[in-house]
Amino acid sequence: MCEKTIQNPPNTIAIDGPAASGKSTIGNLIANKLGYISLDTGIMYRAVAFKAVQEDVDVLDGEAVSDLAEQISIDIRPSQEDDGRQFDVIIDGVDRSWDIRSPEVNQVVSEVSVYPRVRNAMTHLQREIAKNGKIVMIGRDIGTVVLPDAEMKIYLEASVQVRAQRRYIEELARGKKVCLDEIAESLRHRDEIDSGRAVAPLRPAEDAVVINTDDMTVFEVVEFVMDLINLR
Repeated sequence: MCEKTIQNPPNTIAIDGPAASGKSTIGNLIANKLGYISLDTGIMYRAVAFKAVQEDVDVLDGEAVSDLAEQISIDIRPSQEDDGRQFDVIIDGVDRSWDIRSPEVNQVVSEVSVYPRVRNAMTHLQREIAKNGKIVMIGRDIGTVVLPDAEMKIYLEASVQVRAQRRYIEELARGKKVCLDEIAESLRHRDEIDSGRAVAPLRPAEDAVVINTDDMTVFEVVEFVMDLINLR
């Protein structure tokens, strides 16, 4: 089947949603179809969290974490490895693509991301990257804060149970021993922090198209979004 020709697609597309809602996978597929670059901004906060864990910085020390965020070097490149990763994540010159997915990072990334200076540092980097356009930017506050003027805004949502099951299957596929209940509890914890933080809380932008993906496959969501783009 031939791909549909997209006439005048939006120059910037924001995709937001909670953890494990499928943002990264769907955003990457849409970017590939449009010939755009994609940027999962959550990787940046994971990089800061990893660095804090690596350097034994207390994640409850906002000043220390913020100092680290303003000094860290983060480079996100197209993947050069065939191991399931979507990006190569280079932190201070070292490939940390899988290190940022560790349980230790999962436990603290939401705490790290609440600090205003951390968010300001990452938002500045994200806006610089987006200046050239032709980008699908993925995160939790893209449509509301980072790119409030994005030409298209999508918000993906799904129940904790569905998201936990998806994450559980992903981790098993990587050969990890995981507990479904623990994953669900971790997602609830992250949702509570992300939605309740004072700076850039997780929520749909007023002009976003909200898509519940509980009963949709990845490819059904991608096709739905591509149809929205065609109808613009």
